[in-house]
Amino acid sequence: MGSIEAYESAAGRRYRVRYRKPDHSQANKRGFRTKREAELYLASVEIKKARGDYIDAAEARATVGDLGEQWMSSQTHLKPSSVAVIESAWRLHVRPAWGTRSIGEIRHSDVQQWVSHLSAGGERIGKPKSPALVHRCYGILAGILDVAVRDHRLASNPARGVSLPRKVSKEHRYLTHEQLHKLAEASGENATLILLLGYTGLRWGEASALRVKDIDLEKRRLHIVENAVFVRGEVIVGSPKTHKRRSVPFPAFLAERLRAATTGKTETELVFPGRFGEHQRTPTIRENSWFDKALVRAELSPMTIHDLRHTTASLAVSAGANVKAVQRMLGHASAAMTLDVYADLFNDDLDDVAQRLDEAASMALDHTSALSRKTAPEHHEKQSR
Repeated sequence: MGSIEAYESAAGRRYRVRYRKPDHSQANKRGFRTKREAELYLASVEIKKARGDYIDAAEARATVGDLGEQWMSSQTHLKPSSVAVIESAWRLHVRPAWGTRSIGEIRHSDVQQWVSHLSAGGERIGKPKSPALVHRCYGILAGILDVAVRDHRLASNPARGVSLPRKVSKEHRYLTHEQLHKLAEASGENATLILLLGYTGLRWGEASALRVKDIDLEKRRLHIVENAVFVRGEVIVGSPKTHKRRSVPFPAFLAERLRAATTGKTETELVFPGRFGEHQRTPTIRENSWFDKALVRAELSPMTIHDLRHTTASLAVSAGANVKAVQRMLGHASAAMTLDVYADLFNDDLDDVAQRLDEAASMALDHTSALSRKTAPEHHEKQSR
């Protein structure tokens, strides 16, 4: 237990409370007008310590900037590309707004106002930020404060419960078989790569990291074990996006093309290397890339290389693939994610369900009517007797 002692001040007698914090260091609070106030304060401290709810006021004076740097350094579980995106949002938007603020000073209304300003823009914020960027910035601040709560620097997170702008999914671009082959023809030496992307749904980083040993021409399978991502001027090779290896089938007509692409290469060489044998960079990073030129030659409107992944999903669903097959092919974490991303591709399935229900209902009604007609004469005969 702590202790209470009186002392004299210019304003008269006051009381000081001395107590030990959970780490056993000494602490005190002074300025209580009555001994009763001091006793109540000491009792509340002891109760909080017993419950594990004690918050050290000195700890709440830590700034978002200091805790943010620690939080950023702890994001080692993320992919380098994800870390780069988060670091940029922290450096450009979160730290300038919150870096010097003590976490104990932050109020829920402060966070809500900041989020609203990011969405609407302004003199200090600049032009309005996209919903995705606003969510990312908010997530960083909320994540930092979550750690502060777990470290008992704060009793609760003032950022939680803030209203965020609604994310609007970008409309997907799908190519037909004819358009895809036309684009491949216009891509010259990259024709096989375009067809592979369009018919297997590989991410660009997965296709550019594909090695000869990863292709099974007999079983027509691609073994996805690496992912090459362009981050801050360099290509970083790591595991696939979901950290899970997977096997992806490819159509038979691609077998000869892939055989030609791997002939004369060792098992560890890249199937689709750059000019000097290195991993190719995403073609849309540089303006007027070979992919952009191919789109022009194929008379197709602008799109990204990632849209070929959407094309795979579209062609697979059109060919009768169910959502689970599409999920496994694309390497999504779950079928629910596939449905969320490509809900528009399964509209025909909904129509098919309605049609089957209609057919089942009609058959049931016809059966009921037939039974009614069959039993009607028997019922009439009984009444006559």
